[in-house]
Amino acid sequence: MSISKDHLADRQIFEKHIVVTSETTNALLELEAVCNISIADLKKAITKGALWLTRGKSTQRFRRIKKALKQGDELHFYYNQDVLNQIPNEAKLIEDMGEYSVWYKPYGMLSQGSKWSDHCTIARWAQTHLQPERAVFIVHRLDRAASGLIVIAHTKKMAQAFSKMFELHHLEKRYLILIHGDHRSHSQPEIITTQVDGKNAKSQFTCKSYNESLDTSLINVLIDSGRKHQIRLHAASIGMPVVGDRLHGDSKRDDLLIKKISKDIDLQLCAFSLVFVCPISLETKTFRLPDELLPSHLSQ
Repeated sequence: MSISKDHLADRQIFEKHIVVTSETTNALLELEAVCNISIADLKKAITKGALWLTRGKSTQRFRRIKKALKQGDELHFYYNQDVLNQIPNEAKLIEDMGEYSVWYKPYGMLSQGSKWSDHCTIARWAQTHLQPERAVFIVHRLDRAASGLIVIAHTKKMAQAFSKMFELHHLEKRYLILIHGDHRSHSQPEIITTQVDGKNAKSQFTCKSYNESLDTSLINVLIDSGRKHQIRLHAASIGMPVVGDRLHGDSKRDDLLIKKISKDIDLQLCAFSLVFVCPISLETKTFRLPDELLPSHLSQ
């Protein structure tokens, strides 16, 4: 067994990389020998996705702590106590279609994990809360700070079908956002085509209502493309950033709004509607987020 040096000296944040030299061992035994944490903490970290196994050319997350390993296997253990202590907000199942499911992803939940863990992701939540338990494949993403509807595939065939659907824009995605300012003065709907990271992007903004006392507009957004932070960047590009957007927004206007309503505000962006042809039944399916799951400010 050969062990690389820790990447970080702090025992609360460290990495261990182990080359297995015996076929009579398992992950728990190997890690117990080199990690200065309890067996209980090791088990919790592994359950939350901190351990990876490299076998041949494949590297995957590994949770089978007592499964016999093979000579030449490599274990990669990433321990970050702060990450592992995070508690995910509760996702909700909207509909289980067997080979795919539709979920409500709450604010703060990731779409996919990092090397440190995956326990705060919609993928892991779906895998551990569906009955019967099944494989999960992410076919599209929502930002950590966004909430709303997300599709999870449960077979490779279904993952390919949905990936193609998203690639060809054969799925209608609608969002609700709350922006600063009075959007009624803009053309309705307003088509925004500002490039995102040098790539074409198109968003359609339609004003649903305006709150004069708060100077905020509730906007229905339809996007043709799905660039990273596209809606947030497009809102900022017209001088009406999304409320609560800490990356592309206006902190001074957010602070003024917080004073008016006397409470903090998360990013006001929610994927509330999905429409697509079901790959199983070939019927048009429409999923709409129940009103009680919309962020409170989006019921303006």
